[in-house]
Amino acid sequence: MTAVLVVGAGPTGLLLATELALAGVDVTIVDRALSRSGQSKALTLQPRSAEILHSRGLLEPLLDQATARVPGGHFAGLALDYTSWDTRFPDQLGIPQARIEEHLEAHLATAGITVRRGLELTGLTRASDHVVASFADGTTIRADWLAGCDGARSAVRTLSGIAFPGRDGRFTAVVADIVAQDNRPDAGGWQLPSLTPQDGAVLSLLPLENGVSRLLFTGPEQQNLPKDEPVGFDEVSRALTSWYGADVVLKEVLWGSRFTDAARQAEQYREGRVFLAGDAAHIHSPTGGQGMNLGLQDAFNLGWKLAAVVKGEAGDDLLDSYHAERHPVGAAVLANTRAQGVLLVPDDDVTCLRETFADLLAVPGANHLLAGEISGLGIAYAPGDHPLVGRRMPDLDLPDGSTVATRLRAGRPVLLDLDDFPSAARVLVRPDGYVRWATNNPNQPAPA
Repeated sequence: MTAVLVVGAGPTGLLLATELALAGVDVTIVDRALSRSGQSKALTLQPRSAEILHSRGLLEPLLDQATARVPGGHFAGLALDYTSWDTRFPDQLGIPQARIEEHLEAHLATAGITVRRGLELTGLTRASDHVVASFADGTTIRADWLAGCDGARSAVRTLSGIAFPGRDGRFTAVVADIVAQDNRPDAGGWQLPSLTPQDGAVLSLLPLENGVSRLLFTGPEQQNLPKDEPVGFDEVSRALTSWYGADVVLKEVLWGSRFTDAARQAEQYREGRVFLAGDAAHIHSPTGGQGMNLGLQDAFNLGWKLAAVVKGEAGDDLLDSYHAERHPVGAAVLANTRAQGVLLVPDDDVTCLRETFADLLAVPGANHLLAGEISGLGIAYAPGDHPLVGRRMPDLDLPDGSTVATRLRAGRPVLLDLDDFPSAARVLVRPDGYVRWATNNPNQPAPA
């Protein structure tokens, strides 16, 4: 018996379990894999994800492992400026998903929690006051609540009967970790994806560490291959040669996978005592580097709410706000990745559209808006009586030498008295860093 069962030990599940453990909630986390794959997978930590990890003291050990700090982001390869937002982290941090998983799993171990591996979910029984998860090896686990963080092919979502509407992919691309001899004049830095309209190819080659680079490419050849076709050495070599000629010579393919621009979203993120987060709740094209970050932020939103209900500090209705707040955010990411996909179509008319869009992004206000969406810094939840309510609280330096982020380390709400803050005199900040209540009247009492 456990209070919360988390199914899936990727970044989303691990962060959710970390949040629950911080609150003193009994949590069990399982995964079907016998061990972590070690594959780099996602590469980018967006500014808002950096902020939430920093607010728990979890970011600093990862900074030393960053392979790059990329100023700003991109929308279909068009540059976005993150410095227009008030943040301590106006960069994309090049931190592979594997490093984040390793770090979060090690942190959980300090709380005495280890991932129970080799457990493949095959059955789910729900009652009014608990759920029972059954696994292929005969194991059963009873829990008060269950969170499905088990990826795009989520067994939790399927067994719960939660619909996953959307559309199938229209193009196929390849992502691979490779070792290559790179003789490009501009080699060694992170660059925006390159587009070759005449042959429909898109390619990016990014250095990781220890001589390994991340290659992403798509072109006419990839559209004619099944999604489950193994990524071969010759296919990768042809993609590199078509772009770089003799400047880049492939030596080894360490790992390769195909993906599509399929876009789907769960109709409900909560079904009774079952929740969905991360790729179990939404899938989309990786354009813009938002996927892992969207899942981390799902977990951060759900964690404190679930902990409060488990501990009897809040009513069940608080859990409904998880879907209400995060479903629109996921829908927005699906929409912007589909829009980016259109801007990458190798067509003369789309090229004109892309040029027009580039002109629009040269306007600071337009760039700021999209930068806020891709970085996560612009996310806002239901507004209230004060303009700050529903928005993320900037990480201010406070008079006692602390900051808003360090005051949030315990994962509890924080009431701030801000005599010299221009927007409000008193602010109540939720554990996830968003403003619950604010007033310009320093004598007005905060809500309970």
